[in-house]
Amino acid sequence: MPADRRETRTVAGQSTPPIVDTMTYEVATDLRALRTFVGAEALARGLSPQRVELLTLAVSELATNTLQHTTGGGQVRLWAEGGQLFCDVVDQGPVRAFGRGMPTADAVRGRGLAIVEQVCDEVAVLSDPDGTVVRIRLGM
Repeated sequence: MPADRRETRTVAGQSTPPIVDTMTYEVATDLRALRTFVGAEALARGLSPQRVELLTLAVSELATNTLQHTTGGGQVRLWAEGGQLFCDVVDQGPVRAFGRGMPTADAVRGRGLAIVEQVCDEVAVLSDPDGTVVRIRLGM
């Protein structure tokens, strides 16, 4: 199982940088530990248990997509600031297309990103030096 780490990141205009916890994942057997990590860190930051379930579902869907559609695994970064919980799912895959809606009932695939959009308050796709980032936000 990959190691967790804690880092401090400076956010522009913020006097005290948030504590960012990270975990890497490389194979499907890492997903259980990833879900546990996300749930524990979100609860510790004050997210309600119901919202923690939504966050964990969203991260699990994104991490599963990473493992199915990219190589090299990925990383999750989680932090809270301003009454919001943020979570980045970072991988080396292409930019994902959001906003397509839920696939039809008879579709075999394609629900993961639609689920993420429905359970999170905001979803954004960014590029940063580490790769492609899907940033999700949930209000505390």
